[in-house]
Formats: sequence, C-alpha cells, structure tokens
Amino acid sequence: MQLRDIITDKERLFLEKDVPEVYKTDFSYKEVATVHAVALPNTTQEVIDLVKFANKENIPIIARGAGTGVAGSQVPISGGELIIDVHQMNRILALDEETMTLTVEPGVKLNEIQVFVESKGYFYPPDPGSKNSTIGGNIATNAGGMRAVKYGTTRDYVRELEVVLPEGEKVTLGSLNIKSSSGYDLKNLFIGSEGTLGITTKIKLKVLPLPKYKQSVLLAFHTLKDATNGVLAILQNGIEPTALELFERGTIEYSEKYTKVLLQSQKGEAYVLMTIDSNEEETVTRKIDTVESILKGQAVEIIPLFTQEEEEKAWLLRDNILVALMQFTEYEMLDEVVPINKFSEMIDYTKELQTKHGLKVINFGHAGDGNIHTVLMKEGLDEATWQVRRQALLDDLYKKVNELGGLPSAEHGIGIIKKPYLEKMCNPVELDLMRKIKNAIDPDTRLNPGKLF
Repeated sequence: MQLRDIITDKERLFLEKDVPEVYKTDFSYKEVATVHAVALPNTTQEVIDLVKFANKENIPIIARGAGTGVAGSQVPISGGELIIDVHQMNRILALDEETMTLTVEPGVKLNEIQVFVESKGYFYPPDPGSKNSTIGGNIATNAGGMRAVKYGTTRDYVRELEVVLPEGEKVTLGSLNIKSSSGYDLKNLFIGSEGTLGITTKIKLKVLPLPKYKQSVLLAFHTLKDATNGVLAILQNGIEPTALELFERGTIEYSEKYTKVLLQSQKGEAYVLMTIDSNEEETVTRKIDTVESILKGQAVEIIPLFTQEEEEKAWLLRDNILVALMQFTEYEMLDEVVPINKFSEMIDYTKELQTKHGLKVINFGHAGDGNIHTVLMKEGLDEATWQVRRQALLDDLYKKVNELGGLPSAEHGIGIIKKPYLEKMCNPVELDLMRKIKNAIDPDTRLNPGKLF
C-alpha cells in the first residue's frame, strides 16, 4: 500500500517538492527541513492507515492542526517526515445535553466551538489567544488562555479522547463518568504531550451552562508594580474574576496603532482588564463595587465597561497585541509561568534584563494565574546582535524563572524552542520518567521526534 492508495484525492496529498510553503515555514523556528509528504485525512481510518504506512516504511510522523503553535512543536527538523494534517477533520459531531458534552473532531477551530455552544446556551471556557487554533492543537499543548484563572485549562474540559497510537492502534481514553479511581489516568497523560504519544481523532468536551451576566472593567495604574499588586488584591478578596489580563502602556500602543482604536484609559503605564461573570446580575455588580473599593487609592483610573461596544473595544485591543507587533518588528514571545506570589518579582526582573542586555522587553499576560508573555523586540538590531543578546537574555530569564519555582511554558508547549530550558529546570528523575513513558508507548520514536525532550 502506498500513500496514494490511502489518500486518493490529489488535493489532500502533497509529495516532497509539491508540499505547499505553509508547511515549510514557522513563526518561531526557521530551520525547517524538507518533508517526505503531507497528508490531509478526513477520517480516523485514514489516520490509522497513514500511521501503519509510516511504520512499514520507517517514516517519522508529525501531527498538525492549524499550524498556530509558537514553540516549533509542529515543524519538521530532521527531514523526511510524514505530516498528518488533521485540519480537514473538522466536524462538530454531537451536543449531548444530558451529559453536557460536545463531541468534535480534532480539526474544529476553537472559535467555531465557542460560537456553536453559545448559540445553544452553553459555554466552553478555555480561551487561548489564537481563536483559529484547532481543538486538537489545544489538547496537544493543554492550552489555557484568558479564562484559566477561574475555569482552568483545556485538560479540565476533556472527558474522552479517541487516539491513534504510534503503531496504528485506536484507543478511547477517559469516560463520561465524573469520578474515577480505576487505574492510571491515561487520558491526562496524552493531554499536553505535544503529539509525541498519539494522534487525537475524536474528543468529547465538557461544556457548562452559559453565564447569564458578565461585565468587564479596565483598571489603570501608574506603574507595573502597582498593577501586579492590584492583581493580588483582587485575587485575595474573593472576586473570582473570569479573566484578569495585564499589559503595559508600551504594549497596548502597538495594538492601538494597528486597530486605530484607543484604549478607554490613557492614564498610567500599566493596565488590568478584568471580566466578571455570574448567573446573578447582583453578584457581578457587587464584585465590581468591591474591586473599586479595594483599589480606590491604588489605581489611577477605574472604568467599568457598561456597554457591549465598549467591552468589545477593550478586548479587541488585548486580542490584537501579537498581530499588531508583527506589523512593526520581529519579536520572540515567551510564556513562562511562576507562582502567583512571584508574578510581580518576575515582571520586575524582565525590566532589569532589558537594561542589562540592551534589548527592548515588553510584557502582557494572564495575571491571575502567573502566566507572563514576555516579548523580546528585535527592532533595528542586525541578526547577529539580535541572536547574541536574545540568547543571553533568555538564559538569565529562565534561570530566574527556575529560582522562583516557575516553569518554562504555561500553555504554548516546549516544542524545540524551550527544550534546553526544560532539561535545566526539570528534575532529572522526572525527566527520565517522561522519557521512559515515551519509550514505552513509542519505542521507535515514530511520533514528533526531537520535540519536548
């Protein structure tokens, strides 16, 4: 059996020189190798047949969704790989209102899931910044996003996974049972494994009733330190925000230029954009009043966003930060995470590194869960200077993350980019255990070789 016997439609199979450019480039990793082929299956059986073919021909496999990853997890690095692109497996299969689960294929985009369930009165909480990412990719990295502070990450909403294993067997992991004390939790082993253990072909997601009321508030602060202190005050006073996003004046200015929309506050040097939701309007109002009370002397401006238009304007600016940056400079975005009580210290340290290494650094992030998106700006630097300063800054930054008890990646994954730092920051026994698990499930290193560790 050959590839053309498995994927008979020529528009779903590309061999060597005919592989489209989109598979040869990556935002985060430039040394992309030439692949053997790219196949776009429509069914689980086609995925199984492709995996069995790759085993027979001893070809490494990379699973790919929308290609929105920023850690190099989905790119070929050794050459000769078979990319199995599942983005055409994009059907929403069923909404079961009795079990409150949504069954989907891995190529369904996050925004499609959110729009669909909300039209039915339900809510899928995970909300990573890339709304065009696929649910399969979200599972591969355990994506979090802006609502993780209240609702958790992708892992918390996966009830069942149908997975094709490295030799072509199909297995369903997890169940509709809410509780289980029945052996190892294999489902959660695969979530966040970056395609190194299996290829997801079907998912049952937990959904929640859509909250009836929500409102956002924009908080402006004189300094980043004031803003991070404000975040801690919000968390310590039982507000339970749905989202709690922090960004600097120097960050949001790029988004203002790109969208031609001004943030509602032009005061201060740092901002927190907060959303509160509830099934009771009184609860939302009370919590906003509490925030205004505890931050009255700390924030330079507190602006409740009463209309949908004002709320959408503020979130448009937050959501377009990365797109805006692309228009003005080359950059590298990180996704380090530290314990929430170390959040302020970590952000302060990034500014010390800016001075030390002569490289502009800006920050934004999910302040409520300690996840910082530190952005290194190339600006006018030549490539050689950029690489030297970038590497020196990264070494210092991840050393500090480690000292504070943090981790190199909160939601983007390790991929290729962060491998050296995972190895330095991870306990050797823990890292060895990961390798043993990989070897037990994929002894031939068939799936996504060279990634993660």
